[in-house]
Amino acid sequence: MTGLLASEQPLAAAYDLGLMDLDGVMYEGERSIVNAATGAAQARELGLQLMFVTNNSSRPAPDVARHLTELGIPATPEEVYSSAMAAVELALQRHGEGAKVLLIGGAGLEDAVAASSLVRVDSAEDAPVAVIQGLRKDIGWADLSEASFAIGRGADHIATNLDSTLPVERGLAIGNGSLVAAVVHATGVSPVSAGKPEALIYRLAAERVQGERPLAVGDRLNTDIRGSNASGIPSLHVLTGVSSAREVIMAVPEERPSYLGIDLTDLSLPHPPVTRDGEWVTCRSARVRIADDAAHLARDGGTFQLTEPATITLDEYRALAAAAWAEPGIEVPEVVVER
Repeated sequence: MTGLLASEQPLAAAYDLGLMDLDGVMYEGERSIVNAATGAAQARELGLQLMFVTNNSSRPAPDVARHLTELGIPATPEEVYSSAMAAVELALQRHGEGAKVLLIGGAGLEDAVAASSLVRVDSAEDAPVAVIQGLRKDIGWADLSEASFAIGRGADHIATNLDSTLPVERGLAIGNGSLVAAVVHATGVSPVSAGKPEALIYRLAAERVQGERPLAVGDRLNTDIRGSNASGIPSLHVLTGVSSAREVIMAVPEERPSYLGIDLTDLSLPHPPVTRDGEWVTCRSARVRIADDAAHLARDGGTFQLTEPATITLDEYRALAAAAWAEPGIEVPEVVVER
C-alpha cells in the first residue's frame, strides 16, 4: 500500500471505524490539537465509529476518556485501546494464563495487567517470566535496574512501544523507547514490542468493536503509518504532530500513507484522485513534475521550481508526494501546506 488512494465520499462515510492516534492527533499533553474536536464530531455525524488507539501506556482508559471529553471530544473507556492492553495480550500469547510478570510502567499498564489472568510481581527475585515495560514519567534508576536484573536472569522483555519521543506542549519529550533503550544497553537483549508499528495493536483494536472497514489516522510515519501498512489497514496522515509534510514526501514505501490531510476535518471531505498526465502528476487543478532532480509546480500559467521552502496547497502536496514517490531519492525542501 504505497500509493495514494482516492475517495469520492468523505472518508468518514467510506469507512466504518476510525483507529485514531492520540498524541499529536487529538492532543498535545493537556492541550487540544486545532480542529481535533470539530473533526471528530463531523466524522461521527457521518457515521464513523471512533476507537482511540495510542502507544502511550501510562494512563488507564477511563483517564484517557475523561481527558478527551474535557477537550470537547466525548469518549468512553471502551473506546480507548492502548499499547498497555496490547502488551498484556502479547504476554498472554507468549507465556499463557497465570504467568508471572514484572511491571515497569504507569497506571495504564497496572490496570491492564490487573484485568488479565497474568500475575504481577514486584521484584526480579520473584522469578518473573517476563518484564513488561511501559511509560511512567517518574521512572528511575531502581525501576530500570530491577528490569535489568530480571531480564539478565532470562525473563522475556516486552515493551508496550518503542517511541523515542512523546509530543507535549513544550516539544518532544522522552518516550518509552528511550527508557527501553537504557535497559537494552544494560542487558544486550532486544525486546519485543506490542505497540505501533506492530500490526497487533491495530488488529486487536479493530476486533474489539468488529470494525469491517477500518481507517487508521495518525501523525507519525514510523509508528502510525508503518503500523497501519503492516496490518493492511488504509491510513490518513495529518500534519498536526511529529512527521512533517517534507518527511511524508520523502517517505520510504513502508511509511507512505493512503490519504493526505492537514487535520481531522479532512476525515469529512472527499479525497480527489492523483493521476499522471504525461510527465505531470495532477490532483484536480494542481500539477507537479520531476525534472532535473527537482520538483516543478505549474502555477499561474508558468512553472515554479521548488528549490527553497515554500507554501503549497493541499492538492499540490498530494501531487508532489505521488510524484516524489515515483522518483526515489529526489530531494525537496520544507513546505507548509495550506488549504
